[in-house]
Amino acid sequence: MKAAVLHEVNQPLVIEDVSVPNPGPREVLIRTAVAGLCHSDLHFMEGLYPHPLPAVLGHESAGVVEKVGSDVNYVKPGDHVVTCLSVFCGTCDNCTTGRTVLCTDTTVKMLPGASNRLSWGRKEKLNQFLNLSSFAEQMLVHENAIVKIKKEMPLDLAALIGCGVITGYGAVVNTAKVTAGETVAVSIATAWHCVAGKTTLFNCLSRLYQPSSGDIADAALEDLGDLDRQRRAATRCASPGSAAARAT
Repeated sequence: MKAAVLHEVNQPLVIEDVSVPNPGPREVLIRTAVAGLCHSDLHFMEGLYPHPLPAVLGHESAGVVEKVGSDVNYVKPGDHVVTCLSVFCGTCDNCTTGRTVLCTDTTVKMLPGASNRLSWGRKEKLNQFLNLSSFAEQMLVHENAIVKIKKEMPLDLAALIGCGVITGYGAVVNTAKVTAGETVAVSIATAWHCVAGKTTLFNCLSRLYQPSSGDIADAALEDLGDLDRQRRAATRCASPGSAAARAT
């Protein structure tokens, strides 16, 4: 398959031939349908956050299940899914007390550099990002790193749930501590700008990551490596005063 590989920070991503093995126990192979460009991805590309390199980035994504490994009961081939960057084991002390985001099982929630799911024709190790790596045509993940959705839901919108939507929800529920039944004041301008900016940014950039006729177009993935183009698109599309934001 083709994947966009980050070899060095502040350098364009490079399209490489990459392989994934067949799914092992509790693993799922997904055909990537859409991968959004989260600002966190840009932080790693710019070296603001450390991560073992080379690596295939991407985490805000949706796709279709192609194969499942043994002991997988949650999904089957053909199911539509959204990826989750906070994979969990479901059995550790934190998971069993409702704090799956703090899962301590590093055989499932593998630390950066620990996964061996990606391979290529070079001696150096190719690292998986956040146990996902969605800037590729396929993803091999743990079954607890995905959420099954209805097939009627558009995958380009579903991908946003994997990071952008749930991050906003977490800010309301976990940081602001808003609970059901409470009355809150919401800044219309702020809320509108955030939603409009996020939506139009995704619409502007999603063409970079949508497979064409089953394969990710090389030209689109080459665009993905252009940091300047990404910054310009983000500024133009996400700006509250932009035509795209006003149209949204």
